[in-house]
Amino acid sequence: MAAMKDILVIVCLGALAVESSHARLTNEPTAALPPESPADTRHGLFNWLDSRSEYGEGVFPEPFLVDDSDLEPGEARLDWLRTGANGATSDVVKAELEKSIGLMTLELEVPYERDSAARTTTQGFDNLDLGARYPFYQFVSQNGSVDSTFGAGIEAGIPTGSTVSKNAELVPKIFDDLKVGNFTLQSIFGYSILLGPGDEGGSQAFEYGFVFGYTIQHDKLPLPDVEQLIPFLELAGETELNKDQSGHNSLLGNAGLRLNLNAIGRLQPRPGIGFVFPMDNGARENTHWGIMTSLVFEF
Repeated sequence: MAAMKDILVIVCLGALAVESSHARLTNEPTAALPPESPADTRHGLFNWLDSRSEYGEGVFPEPFLVDDSDLEPGEARLDWLRTGANGATSDVVKAELEKSIGLMTLELEVPYERDSAARTTTQGFDNLDLGARYPFYQFVSQNGSVDSTFGAGIEAGIPTGSTVSKNAELVPKIFDDLKVGNFTLQSIFGYSILLGPGDEGGSQAFEYGFVFGYTIQHDKLPLPDVEQLIPFLELAGETELNKDQSGHNSLLGNAGLRLNLNAIGRLQPRPGIGFVFPMDNGARENTHWGIMTSLVFEF
C-alpha cells in the first residue's frame, strides 16, 4: 500500500508539473509577426505616381475661366461668355474637345469672339488653341482623404488672321489638383508669350488661376437626375511682365454651379452657369459684369 501511495504521489506531481509548464508557455507573449506590407501603389517615372489617386475620375469640376487640369478620357464642351463694361459688350463662344492617351490629355479649342462698342463691331475666330498636359507627381494620404496631383502642360495658340487673332501664343504651365474630403482646389500657373507683329508681339505675362469647389453627392441632396452638385468659386488673373503695361494686373472672379447629371447611354451631361465679376481695377477696365454658361459631355 505504501508503494502504491508513492506511485500516486509521483503521478500527481508529474501532472501538476506538465500543467504548470503548459500554462507558462501559453501565457508567454508570442513573437510579433511582421505586418503584411501593403500592395505597392507607386508607378510611373521614378515611381512618382500613385494608383490610389482619384485624378481623372471626375471629382474635379470643369472650370469656366481657368484652364482645365484634370485628366479627361473623353470630353466635348460648348461655352458662352458674355461680358459688359462702359456700354460695350463682348461675346465669346468656344467649342472644345479633350481626349486622353494614357495619362496625357490632349485638347483643341475653337473660340469665336464678337465685340461691340458704340457703332463698331469686331468679330472673328480667335486663336485655335492646341494643348497637352501630364501629371508627374501624386501624393495620397494613407486613408485617402488627401489627394494631390502635380503636373505640367503646354498650350499653343495658332492665329487665324481675323481682326481678333493676329499673334501666336505659347503658354507653358504647371498645375496642382488637390482634393481634401469633399473640397477640391485646382491651381494653375502659366507663362504667356505672344509672338508676331504689332504692338502685342513679344508681350509676356504671368497667368494664374484657382478653382475652389465642394461636391455635394446625390444622397446628401437628392435632386432628380443629379448625381453631384458642385458650387464653385474661380479666380483667374494675369500680370503683364514687360513693355508699357509691366506690372499691370487683372483679376476676375466667377461664382456658380456645375451639375453632373445621370448618364444618357455613354454620355454624361455636365451643365453649369456662373456670374463673372471684376476683383481689381485692372479687370474693371474691361469687365463690369459677365454671365457664362457651359455644357460639357463626358464620353
